Amino acid sequence: MSRAVAFAVAAALAPLTAAACAQNQPHLDTGVLNVVAGENFWGSVAAQIGGSHVRVTSIVSDPNADPHLYESSAASAAAVGAAELVIENGAGYDDFLTKLLGATSGGNRAVIDIQAVLGKTGSDVNPHFWYDVPHVPRIASAIETALARIEPANTPSFQANLAAFDASLQPIAAVISQIRERHLHAPVAYTERVPEYLLIAAGLDVKTPAGFARAIEDGNDPGPGDTAAMDRLISSRGIDALLYNAQAVSAITQSAQKLAQEARIPIVPVTETLPPAYATYQAWQLGQTQALLRALGG
Repeated sequence: MSRAVAFAVAAALAPLTAAACAQNQPHLDTGVLNVVAGENFWGSVAAQIGGSHVRVTSIVSDPNADPHLYESSAASAAAVGAAELVIENGAGYDDFLTKLLGATSGGNRAVIDIQAVLGKTGSDVNPHFWYDVPHVPRIASAIETALARIEPANTPSFQANLAAFDASLQPIAAVISQIRERHLHAPVAYTERVPEYLLIAAGLDVKTPAGFARAIEDGNDPGPGDTAAMDRLISSRGIDALLYNAQAVSAITQSAQKLAQEARIPIVPVTETLPPAYATYQAWQLGQTQALLRALGG
């Protein structure tokens, strides 16, 4: 993602580093590992796989805040410094975590880069990997492998939890299959690329002008041509549903939402972080996928 995640100014790095080093103690609580996830959806996955053997801290978790604008804190630095496993999304989405890793001393700290796990490369990679449900088992497996290497004695527990997690994704896969079967190539649009992986998996055709989505994702206003194209797409009912990022709202996206309402096009709100109303990552993704199916008339 080209929009840089906001980070504390360089002058703030010194106290952050000091705070982290002060709490960077070796693993003393046998069987309980300190895990830090850049975002709460990956924290949810790690907590389920680690079970009672992990203590998970998720840095970005505020459902009312734009994750792209997150600013790090001394508490975040301390958590990263004390972690035995850190999970970062990568692809520029959580650059604050990359900087914290560089500014703190982690000893034998293990780091999982989700982008690297998925092998996503290129200058325009969509960083919203958590919407790529068919490939989430690869990420869960990487977490299980890392935990087992750190705490081999608990490997059977980690493996059992991984199997249970993978099985819990099946209801989401079933709904995605229903969308493909009933609405293959149905035209849809989004205000930005947050749910793109889900739409691809479901076999839907995204009609959003590329320049419109890129500008919104970068925190900019789209050009007049892209805005006009998006307005025409919605006003002419050229789509069957609009997926709306409810966590990163601007005057432009609100205008698109209003046009969809006026055109009586179903709107599916999506979010970038796991809302408190959902207990787990998979419950959240199932709810949003079911909402998409209903919006398409399923």
